[in-house]
Amino acid sequence: MGILGLFLLLPILMALWVSLTSWDGQGSPFTGDVGFVGLDNYSRLFLQDGLVRRDFMTSLRNNAWYVLLVVPLQTVFALALALLLNQRLRGRGFFRTAFYFPSVTSSVAISLVFLFLFTGSGTVNALLGLVGVDGPTWFADPRGTVHLLGDALGLWDAGSPPSWLAGTTVGGLSLWEWVAGPSVALCAIIALVVWTTTGTFMLMFLAALQDLPHDVTEAALVDGTNRWQRFRHVVLPQLRPTLFLVLTLGLIGTWQVFDQVYVMSQGNPAKTTLTPAFLSYLYSFRQNEWGLGAAMAFVLFVIIIVLTALQRFVMRDRDDVRERRELRAQRRAGRRTQGAAR
Repeated sequence: MGILGLFLLLPILMALWVSLTSWDGQGSPFTGDVGFVGLDNYSRLFLQDGLVRRDFMTSLRNNAWYVLLVVPLQTVFALALALLLNQRLRGRGFFRTAFYFPSVTSSVAISLVFLFLFTGSGTVNALLGLVGVDGPTWFADPRGTVHLLGDALGLWDAGSPPSWLAGTTVGGLSLWEWVAGPSVALCAIIALVVWTTTGTFMLMFLAALQDLPHDVTEAALVDGTNRWQRFRHVVLPQLRPTLFLVLTLGLIGTWQVFDQVYVMSQGNPAKTTLTPAFLSYLYSFRQNEWGLGAAMAFVLFVIIIVLTALQRFVMRDRDDVRERRELRAQRRAGRRTQGAAR
């Protein structure tokens, strides 16, 4: 308990204190020379007009799109690979190792490889060229994919957005900016992260699949169920704890994305790959506004806690909750009966 307090709780409290000050990184933040600003750093993030709020809201928007794409994609791919490699296939040991290999490779090294792959004359654009597609300049293209998709479907003109979207502002950004979707540059980072994290989650699903009781699956097979019905009604419910673990780890990891952004884009182009973690680093280490950087980190911490709690509520076992409610109701009824008997 003392170790947890020393290495976990104490640093959190120290960082919380820094977020309430104007510490510039010089000397100790716990002396009387450091100004106490209260909630002013948090006010600059949410309430005060200016570059700080605009940058922070832009980073939240980018990270939200990033989470919305990365978490489902890596979960679905990992589960599909685990189901495939749980079959009796020739060379499945090799394929398990091959798919897991990116997870144990340095993220910096893989980021550099992806930089070469996604350059204007790189392999990805060369492959797109084979099917007649003129690939973009990936890491220099700030266009939002939702804007591009709507333009292609004729819903709007990306160069002349609808006035009600462009004219309505929330948190310093227009609705048109909020719904821009991940930029072309961010899509390349998303592809990288999905590729590197799928192997780790595949192993978790694979371990869970190998631990499932075979008699339940065989009973479903005897009942005449097809492959999809067995997966939907027999296998998937038993994978609920592993699915919750994968989604929780994915959610936490995606909201903390930093190294790929640092190596591949530095938040560019046009700040469309900026994330809260990287923005906190910029304000702390490069602009010496440590109080502001710590405030961003705490907002990020709250976002992760709230979303994890929401996910836990959504994925709760309803049968178990119902049984516990019935048990509590029976105990209360028993106590009332005993009280009446006295």
